[in-house]
Amino acid sequence: MKQLITCLSALCLVSLVHAQTGTVPTADTKNVLTIAQADEMLTLKETEFDFGKIPQGKPVTHVFEITNKSNVPLKINNINTSCGCTTPEWEKDKTIAPGEKTKVTVGYNAAAEGPFTKFITVTYNDTQSKQLTIKGEVWKTPGSSAPENKGVNDLKN
Repeated sequence: MKQLITCLSALCLVSLVHAQTGTVPTADTKNVLTIAQADEMLTLKETEFDFGKIPQGKPVTHVFEITNKSNVPLKINNINTSCGCTTPEWEKDKTIAPGEKTKVTVGYNAAAEGPFTKFITVTYNDTQSKQLTIKGEVWKTPGSSAPENKGVNDLKN
């Protein structure tokens, strides 16, 4: 009985492994990208940027560089952010030729004090997407200027 169960388990495992590595035939393979090719289509110099500590009330920006590593043109359809405090800018009508680079500028309005992590989703060629992340910590700026140092006048004399 143990041998029968072991044989059946091995047979199921072999079938499962074979099913995971199989390919799905398509009618027109010339214009269809495989999943592996689609993942490599849009590459980013970096997917995360840390602003570090930034002062409250001072907006900051960072530029993400995107490269089309495929052999077909690439179009960024949309860029969504996780909140209204994060604003993306990109060339909306631009088609990125194979090997060409483009830039996405992401701005963050540092209004709220404390640490932040924001996600930016780049949707391209209608169905593909990549996620960018910005993070940092906003420190509260003093409400008033520093008190006057009266001892400075003694140094001037």
